[in-house]
Amino acid sequence: MKKYKEILKKNIAVANGFEKADLVLKNARIVNVFSEEICLGDLAISNGTIAGIGSYEGLEEVDLKGKYIVPGFIDAHMHIESTMVTPFELARAIVPTGTTTIIADPHELVNAAGKTGLNYLLNATEQIPLNVFVMLPSSVPATPFETNGAGPFLTADMQPYLDHPRILGLGEIMCFPDVLAGDPVILDKLTLCRHKVSDGHAPGLSGKPLQAYACAGINSEHESTTWSEALEKLRAGFYILVREGSAAKNLHAIISGLLATELPIDRFLFCTDDKHLQDIHHDGHIRWNIKQAIDLGLCPIKAIKMATINTAQAYGLKKLGAIAPGFRADLVIVSDLGTMAVEQVYQHGRPVDDHLWEHKPHHEIDPRLLNSVHIQTLTPEKLQLPIRKKNHVIEIVKNQIETHHLLESLPGKDGFFAPNESYAKLCVIERHRYTGNVGVAAIKGFGIRNGAIATSVAHDSHNIIVVGDNDQDILLAVNHLAEIGGGYVVAGNHNIIGAVPLTLAGLISLDSGEVVQEKVASLLASAHKLGVAPGVDPFITLSFMALPVIPSLRLTDLGLFDVDAFQLILE
Repeated sequence: MKKYKEILKKNIAVANGFEKADLVLKNARIVNVFSEEICLGDLAISNGTIAGIGSYEGLEEVDLKGKYIVPGFIDAHMHIESTMVTPFELARAIVPTGTTTIIADPHELVNAAGKTGLNYLLNATEQIPLNVFVMLPSSVPATPFETNGAGPFLTADMQPYLDHPRILGLGEIMCFPDVLAGDPVILDKLTLCRHKVSDGHAPGLSGKPLQAYACAGINSEHESTTWSEALEKLRAGFYILVREGSAAKNLHAIISGLLATELPIDRFLFCTDDKHLQDIHHDGHIRWNIKQAIDLGLCPIKAIKMATINTAQAYGLKKLGAIAPGFRADLVIVSDLGTMAVEQVYQHGRPVDDHLWEHKPHHEIDPRLLNSVHIQTLTPEKLQLPIRKKNHVIEIVKNQIETHHLLESLPGKDGFFAPNESYAKLCVIERHRYTGNVGVAAIKGFGIRNGAIATSVAHDSHNIIVVGDNDQDILLAVNHLAEIGGGYVVAGNHNIIGAVPLTLAGLISLDSGEVVQEKVASLLASAHKLGVAPGVDPFITLSFMALPVIPSLRLTDLGLFDVDAFQLILE
C-alpha cells in the first residue's frame, strides 16, 4: 500500500508538470479511442503509467516526429497451445507486432492434463513481457462423446482459482445443448462465475435457443461465420468477437456486414482463436485483423477501438486499452494508420527490443506433462471401415472449421473403404488412457495422396488424429508420433518425411519459436506436396475434425458424431 501511494504521488506530480516524466514521447499523433480523435502533443510516462498528454519534459525524450501512438492491441480470445510454443516464446512473437494483452482459454491443456496443465499455464505466464489473462475452461471434456486425458473439470476444481487476479471468468461454453437443457453441471459453473465474464461458443444457434443461451448470462460469441448470424447474436446482447485465425477466417463477412449496415462498433472485438506461429510471423497478430478491417473500408480509429478499448471494457480490464492519464503505458507506434505497420512497441512504458527477451524466466514443468501419449498396439484391422450402400462422409469447408455432413457411396475393396483422389481415411486414436478406442471415417476435400498426416493436437480432447490414403503410411505416422511423445508427423511413400515434437502434453514444444516455425513450415510444404488442397491448413484444419461441438459431422475416438443431432452415429 505504501509503495502504491508513493507511485501515485509521483505520477500526479508528473501529470501536473512539477516533476519530469521517466519518458516523454514528443510530437506525436495520439489516437484517442474515447473521442475517436487524433490529438497532437507529448505523452508523459511515469512508473509504466501514462501520466499526461500535452506538453511535457522527461528524463528521457523520444521525438516521434508526427508518428501515431495507438493503445496496445488485445486478443479477446485465443489458445496459447495452438501456437505450439511456451508463453514466453509466444510473447516474443506477438508483442513486437503490437499485441500487448491476450485473454487465453487453456482448455486444450486442461483437457489433456487437468489442473496440472492449468497450473503450468498460470505459472509460465508470470513475469513475461505480455499481459496474460485466463478464462477457466468450462467444457472439459467438450462432450461425453469422446475420451479426454483428465476427465471432467468441475466447479469444485474451479473454485480455488476464482480469486486469482488474472482469472477473468468462464471460458467458451461449448456444451450449449447442456445450457439449453438446464443441465445442473453447467448451471453450477455459470452460478460460480456469475459475477465474472462468461464466454460463448454456439455456432449456428438461432431463434429461441439463442435467446435461452443469452438468458443464461453468457456475454460473448466468437463462432459467427456470417453477418446474419453475428447480427442476431448482437441483437441478443452478445459481444461479437470477430475471428481471423489460421483456419477460421470470419472477418471479411462480419466487417462487410457491419459496414453495410453502419451499426455501432462498440460491441465488436477482435480475436485470433487459433493461429499458427508462422502466420503470426508473416502477418502479425491482432494488427492483421485491424489492417484487414481497414482494407475493407472500416475507419482506422474504429478498427483500433475493436482491438483495444472495446475488449478492455467487455472483460473489465481497467486501465488497459486506451491512451489517457492513469492507463498502463502499453503503446504501439505506427507511421501510417492505413498500413498499421508497427515500428515500435512499449510494454508498461518500456521499449520492446532485444534486451527485453534476454532474461527468460524459469518455470518448473511437472513430469506428468512430459509423458502424454499412451496407445495400444495399432493394427490394420482397427483401421477398416465397412462399405455400406451410403456412408456418412465428413466434407471440409475451405477456410472454415465447419464441415458438411454427406451421405455418399464410397470406393471399396473386399467390402472395406479404399481411399482415392476424392476421399481420404480419417482416424482418431485415443492416446490418454490405453483404451484402444479407434474411430474411422471417410473425409472429402482434404486432398492427400500417397501419404498420411498425424497429430496429437485434436480439439478438444487431443487424441491422435490422422488422415491418409493408405493404411501403411497411417500406421507409420501414428507409431512415430507415439515415439516422439506427441506433435506433428508427415509420412509419404512409406517413409517418415518429418516431424515436430510437442513434448509438453503433446501440445507445446519446448524449442524456440524460430525452431518451431522452421520445422512447421517444412512440414506444411511437405503436406501440400502430398496434395493437401489449397484453403486447407494441413494441421489446424485436421485438428478440428475431432471437435464435436462444431457443425456438422465430426469424428471422435468413440466414432462419428452428428453435431446437429448431438449424438453418435451408430452403424
